[in-house]
Amino acid sequence: MRQETLGALFAIVGMFIYGLEPVVIKSNPSNPISFAAFSALVASAFLWVKLIVSGGLEEIRENPRNLKRAFLVGLFGTALAYLAYSFGARMSTAINAALITRSEVLFSFFLSWLFLGERITRRLVGYSAAILVGLIVVILQGRSMELHLGDFLLLLVPLFWQLGHVIAKRLPYSPPTIAALRNTFGFLLLFPLAIATGLEFSRFVIAEGLVIAVGQLVWYRSIKLINLSKATAIITPAPAVAIGLGVLLGESFTIYHAVGFLLITLGTLGAVRVESELRT
Repeated sequence: MRQETLGALFAIVGMFIYGLEPVVIKSNPSNPISFAAFSALVASAFLWVKLIVSGGLEEIRENPRNLKRAFLVGLFGTALAYLAYSFGARMSTAINAALITRSEVLFSFFLSWLFLGERITRRLVGYSAAILVGLIVVILQGRSMELHLGDFLLLLVPLFWQLGHVIAKRLPYSPPTIAALRNTFGFLLLFPLAIATGLEFSRFVIAEGLVIAVGQLVWYRSIKLINLSKATAIITPAPAVAIGLGVLLGESFTIYHAVGFLLITLGTLGAVRVESELRT
């Protein structure tokens, strides 16, 4: 199978995995920072077991200098992103949080072009725009969007995610190693804050830890094979997966769902067909 096709398939699988995450997070009754810390701990535990069994620890011993950059992946991708999301969502609405964080694809275009030398084609921009419009239609359902103070914090979330992804794409480690280090450093950074805000353990951290571990394995495999900008475009519809599950479980299906899902599907299929290129 071609590298381009395999990378796109991994991104599509990641889209469905991360589509489950809002359902798990919404079910969590505990302190969100404590939930994030323990989820990162559970994810890192699964990932370290995989590394030990597969002999993946050798690449860390052979290349310890890149641990500093791996720390930055945990800082931006897990700790800072989750803190901004947690506090931003409290000062805003669930709808705003879902929409604003999907602007990640825009940050990805700029940062991938600037730091990774990726070529952002008009076709990819067009398909990504279709995906974003489809998400807006599905999530807003004809309602207007009201801005809140927390929206500015929420805008930092996709920026932090993409900064972490840019660093991760350049790391010489394998996807399991990157994911294990990201969650370990993320836990170490979040745990003191969890203690300060009140430690609580919820059984949902097991489910969230599994989603994080498997999702990141798939995600880092994807961006090692194809452009970060393309992978981000493909994974953008993840919230629509959760909405689609709700519809399948009995929630009402409206014309907004139909139009939105059509745009999302066409945009995602189009993005998959765009070849990853670097600027000459």
